[in-house]
Amino acid sequence: MSAAAIASKPTTAQRPLAQRLNKSTIVMLVVTLLVFIAFSVSAPTFLTVHNLENVAVQVSPTVIIGVAMTFVITTGMIDLSVGSILALVAVTGATLLRTGMQSVLVILICLAVGALCGLVNGWFSSYQKMPSFIVTLATMSIVRGIALLITLGYSIAIPSNLIFAQVGQGDLLGVGYPAWISLAVVVLGLLGLTRTRFGQYTTGVGSNEESVRRAGVNTNFIKMGTLTLSGLAAGLAGIITAGRLGSGDANTATDLALSVVTAVVIGGTNLLGGKGSIFGTAVGAILTGVITNGLTLLGLSPFIVPIVTGSLLVIVIWINLRGGSLTDFLRRRIAS
Repeated sequence: MSAAAIASKPTTAQRPLAQRLNKSTIVMLVVTLLVFIAFSVSAPTFLTVHNLENVAVQVSPTVIIGVAMTFVITTGMIDLSVGSILALVAVTGATLLRTGMQSVLVILICLAVGALCGLVNGWFSSYQKMPSFIVTLATMSIVRGIALLITLGYSIAIPSNLIFAQVGQGDLLGVGYPAWISLAVVVLGLLGLTRTRFGQYTTGVGSNEESVRRAGVNTNFIKMGTLTLSGLAAGLAGIITAGRLGSGDANTATDLALSVVTAVVIGGTNLLGGKGSIFGTAVGAILTGVITNGLTLLGLSPFIVPIVTGSLLVIVIWINLRGGSLTDFLRRRIAS
């Protein structure tokens, strides 16, 4: 099968909507709706415009990185270093701003730092044939260490009047910029995965890398590209996080990788590669954010919230994995 043949196959976007949404994504949509209803009844302040806007802003880093992570996981790899890259970018941005450098230039440098970290991950994982799990586990420690070395453990303040800070704190039509940026990233991710050759090759590499390679596709470049994309997304999320918090902190986002991978997997992307869902990832990120927000509004202790959240996520993933069986069972019952 040639590369042209792979590219000319019917794309995901050319299929009807019902076929594009895999069973796991549909199940997660239903679960998210039920969670919304449950918190709306139990927490009076949950279903307010202000709270929903807060949720949209809070989940934006997870959504942005989750879109890129969907490409990575679809190829059969994983990136555990996104939280550390986010922290390094936040620290780098705050440090450069303190020297008086212009915000626009700092933003470009921060994006370059994130992409460079991802490029290093991609080069070792694809061209040096090292497992991405090991590579990104190592860079997770190295990058976090560099961020701590720069700040010596202290936060670096960012003045709120700078453009850099406004990326995280500004709003349009009453909704924060981070939410709009994450929406734009989701749209770009949908188009990239379903309507471009890069997206088709990404899915092909995860399904059967050897066949795609024999078709003339540079699979190493595709794999390195997805990890570079992941680093770039972590850089963008780092700018948003630093701007929103008004500081660069090396201890930021220590458990972000787990949240992102969880959102991607419960959204319907196959952890073993070959199948990815950008829309499902967005749903997964929103679901995890809503659960955390709802439990906080219910007044649960901050020490109990992660326990309950983790338990609920296990149940949700179990439902996700059984989604196909449940929908098949319901379809048979309806037909009979």
